[in-house]
Amino acid sequence: MNAPFSYASPTLSVEALKYSIAYKLMFTIGKDPAIANKHEWLNATLFAVRDRMVERWLRSNRAQLSQEVRQVYYLSMEFLIGRTLSNALLSLGIYEDIDGALKEMGLSLEELIEEENDPGLGNGGLGRLAACFLDSLATLGLPGRGYGIRYDYGMFKQNIVDGRQKESPDYWLEYGNPWEFRRHNTRYKVRFGGRIQQEGKKTHWVETEEILAVATDQIIPGYDTDATNTLRLWTAQASSEINLGKFNQGDYFAAVEDKNHSENVCRVLYPDDSTYSGRELRLRQEYFLVSATIQDILSRHWQMHKTFDNLADKIAIHLNDTHPVLSIPELMRLLIDEHGYNWDDAFEVTCQVFSYTNHTLMSEALETWNVDMLGKILPRHLQIIFEINDYFLKTLQEQYPEDVGLLSRASIIDESNGRRVRMAWLAVVVSHKVNGVSELHSNLMVQSLFADFASIFPMRFCNKTNGITPRRWLALANPGLSKVLDDNIDHNWRTDLSLLRELKEHIDYPSVNNDIQHAKLENKKRLAGWVAQQMGIVLNPHSLFDVQIKRIHEYKRQLMNVLHVITRYNQIKANPDADWVPRVNIFAGKAASAYYMAKHIIHLINDVAAVINNDPQVKDLLKVVFIPNYSVSLAQVIIPAADLSEQISLAGTEASGTSNMKFALNGALTIGTLDGANVEMLEHVGEDNIFIFGNTAEQVEALRRKGYNPREYYEKDKALYQVLTQIATGVFSPQEPGRYRDLVDSLINFGDHYQVLADYRSYVDCQKRVDELYRTPEEWTTRAMHNIANMGYFSSDRTIQEYADEIWHIKPVRL
Repeated sequence: MNAPFSYASPTLSVEALKYSIAYKLMFTIGKDPAIANKHEWLNATLFAVRDRMVERWLRSNRAQLSQEVRQVYYLSMEFLIGRTLSNALLSLGIYEDIDGALKEMGLSLEELIEEENDPGLGNGGLGRLAACFLDSLATLGLPGRGYGIRYDYGMFKQNIVDGRQKESPDYWLEYGNPWEFRRHNTRYKVRFGGRIQQEGKKTHWVETEEILAVATDQIIPGYDTDATNTLRLWTAQASSEINLGKFNQGDYFAAVEDKNHSENVCRVLYPDDSTYSGRELRLRQEYFLVSATIQDILSRHWQMHKTFDNLADKIAIHLNDTHPVLSIPELMRLLIDEHGYNWDDAFEVTCQVFSYTNHTLMSEALETWNVDMLGKILPRHLQIIFEINDYFLKTLQEQYPEDVGLLSRASIIDESNGRRVRMAWLAVVVSHKVNGVSELHSNLMVQSLFADFASIFPMRFCNKTNGITPRRWLALANPGLSKVLDDNIDHNWRTDLSLLRELKEHIDYPSVNNDIQHAKLENKKRLAGWVAQQMGIVLNPHSLFDVQIKRIHEYKRQLMNVLHVITRYNQIKANPDADWVPRVNIFAGKAASAYYMAKHIIHLINDVAAVINNDPQVKDLLKVVFIPNYSVSLAQVIIPAADLSEQISLAGTEASGTSNMKFALNGALTIGTLDGANVEMLEHVGEDNIFIFGNTAEQVEALRRKGYNPREYYEKDKALYQVLTQIATGVFSPQEPGRYRDLVDSLINFGDHYQVLADYRSYVDCQKRVDELYRTPEEWTTRAMHNIANMGYFSSDRTIQEYADEIWHIKPVRL
């Protein structure tokens, strides 16, 4: 494999690096090189590389402090940062140097990179977006710091057993995390429960239980710059380690019961919230993040300025989705109860400080909290939320006395649904800017979900289309394609992705077309090798690789993809000697542990795969693969190998998507609906270079208003009728013929909420156009080149620059 381009190797000799790695192995890890295993060599290499990042980090921190710059704090429950070694080597410009040093020591850098665990700090697009944003903040030299939770176990490790998803702990910290710096002296008390005590105008939150939040820092290096930033993660520690009295009495479990209870808040990303205790733990987890973070922000500010009068001038706090929205009442509480602010002044500062990104329009995904639960766990915060709501509704009543329904629609407290606090409403009422993440999503946001607020605060809403970092998603993930780009348009696209447009000058060159085809084939061979080794399934790399990798959810419509796979299978069975385009359908993604239908769909995919892959009549004409335990590192292998990118969510449901951008950047063509960022991708790449099908968001709504009847589609379309009947009667589950009857019923008889059947025929016909184009490899590659050349807009560097200029108002640090 080609090494990623190094922008400028520092004056570090291979000998010096060899000495540094060996020194770390012996004196930090305490291991004799003669008996060290691969993971110990990995950690030694990580420590050696980390040392070379620290000097930049300290210099960046000093510059930020000395220049007293305005800084953004980015709060997110997820940071899906992926393996860190390769990214650090690329950023430092020492990839080839380390590779050479390790070779001379009889080691393989590629093998050591494979040894590194993916940090279990995120699940899907939300967390990966946050990681891309941190990378871009550092690369652009902008002062920013990420805040999250250091989960012990991540979400879960996904195993497929008898076709079903089985969850097991994802203990990513099994061998420690050499990248992190534990800040034992940076700790804050986080309180829960208790009651409110009023003394005149002074409010006291008393009789609370306490846990400690302890900081752990990780360096976020910028590429081709000395600038670095910090990701600060919180880990929970009991305020009382052990009840010695109970221990000495022999009651050993009770002695550590409080400790275990306290530290549960950072055990697992997104605990199962199908139970009351699970929801309560989720609430505690969210508050743990925001309480520690806001205390830390105020502490840092006080150390620098010795006053809070300039708080709104010096800090911007950004809320990535609703999970950290409790930071709004937490900042109010700290300013009022602990720093002597009056309510009006605290509210004014809070409104100036916060901004919020909305990531979904679907009501079932919008976070709300039961008033009773919130009052039990955070009584002071509930009181402040009610005060904010009263203040806001009083203002509304004065401004819009004629709109009688407005107060109930805009109220932060939803009285119609069992008295629940609407966290998105709270974020919108208090934040000075609210953004969506694609043009379509932002438009729908102000037309539907936040229509009332858009009329009340017309200047508050804006769009910031998502982007991805080209460093990880092209330079690291796809060295073969990166080399083709370097040879033809120079290497500076890594920091200015708009330079990819220069590839258009080479689109008619047969040699460049051939080089890109070759790079794609090598990537497909790499993935096929992985699948053969790990799963025992043999894939033909000359087949069309059709890929859908994302969280398993009904709105993302993996189910429609499966229906097409079965349709194709039926067609091949009916006419096996026809001139078929061989195809490999690849799925990957996790289903939430309590999401029955998503897990059901995974089971169906695997059952269909078992039948098709073992049918001797089909042979290599069609293969189906579900790759388990999807992760960033797996995505870096799968995405460069894809020919066709499946972006088939129901129009109006996907806020943006970022895998669509990653696939196109790596030379895959998209088949998709006009949903999320697909709309803007169509504008940039041109309609000849993307496969668009299905109803638009307006048509989806019109169909709903008219009264959508999925049974009509089922009865009128013979191919669809056959497929659904096969699933319902056990063709793919002969041991349990009725296994998927409820799934088929949900489509035909219970509303087909995500309109799979309505878009089915358009999707299947569009797939025929895909086959036709794939028969002419040069033309397919030409259109892939158009995609690559037009992806410059979708860099997270562009997105972050827009946030910096228009929402956070931050400037680069001078180094």
